[in-house]
Amino acid sequence: MTTPRHAPVLLDRVVALLAPALEAPGSVYLDCTLGLGGHSEAVLERLPQARVIGIDRDPAALAMSSDRLAAHGDRFTAVHAVYDELPEVIASLGLDHVDAIFFDLGVSSMQLDVRDRGFAYAEDAPLDMRMDPTTGHTAADLLNTASAQELTRILREYGEEKFASRIAREVVRRRETTPFTTSADLVELLYATIPAPARRTGGHPAKRTFQALRMAVNDELAVLRRAIPASIEAIGVGGRVVVEAYHSLEDRLVKRAFADATRLDVPPDLPFVPEGAEPALRLVTRGAEQADESEIAENPRAASVRLRAVERVLPPSTSSRPSSPGVVR
Repeated sequence: MTTPRHAPVLLDRVVALLAPALEAPGSVYLDCTLGLGGHSEAVLERLPQARVIGIDRDPAALAMSSDRLAAHGDRFTAVHAVYDELPEVIASLGLDHVDAIFFDLGVSSMQLDVRDRGFAYAEDAPLDMRMDPTTGHTAADLLNTASAQELTRILREYGEEKFASRIAREVVRRRETTPFTTSADLVELLYATIPAPARRTGGHPAKRTFQALRMAVNDELAVLRRAIPASIEAIGVGGRVVVEAYHSLEDRLVKRAFADATRLDVPPDLPFVPEGAEPALRLVTRGAEQADESEIAENPRAASVRLRAVERVLPPSTSSRPSSPGVVR
């Protein structure tokens, strides 16, 4: 099998953030969005003490990355799962915690490049968009069954599409006579529905709609909402969680979860921090880090990345703060 190559975003910085947690013999790194294995390959090559567990919901990505990383033998384990299942994955491997966890959110280069997956609007293909094509409803199913109100919500919330209601009404009208099956059908509708002045700014007029449908089909925000608190619970002392987000809603969710986990929850005028009130985690990055101009020029996908990281400094039991809602146990 030939493994496609792509440029992992902020690769050196990601490995540098992970490294302090993966220097001890037998340390375990969990890559929750394995994709084609670029970040995991760098960890395996540069951090020889670390063992790597790679999760992906996409069987094709798992097969390609497993082939790519086979030379590392039993230091690499591939697992077919959705990343909010990380507590179950960790337990199934006989572990009670891991030392570093990484998320590279959004759609992978491979999924965009494979025409039949239906993620890209540049070529005509079946409207699928499932990250795991073995289960769940497709984008065509969603377009052909959802109400105009629900489609408007999806396009507005996930795609920040200002013509969401107009597009939704037109989708419902057209599907009464011709159900949607391919990306060309949808792209043609978008060109006809979005006013010409708006089509000339902000990139391809289908970009926001395709992004919104992909996020809805794969339930991406709900999965992330469960996975981030679960990842915080899963790391031991000195462990780190590192996240690359490309969408404002994803980054906002990560930012909020990290802020809650690192907040000192005592009155501001208290002259000391009571024992047990210290936050169990600390922020490693100051705000969100971004790619520089040179990387963006080489890899346009890096333009929207926001990188954040936290580190556990106390075991969970020493913090009096209740667990974040949504943690999978």
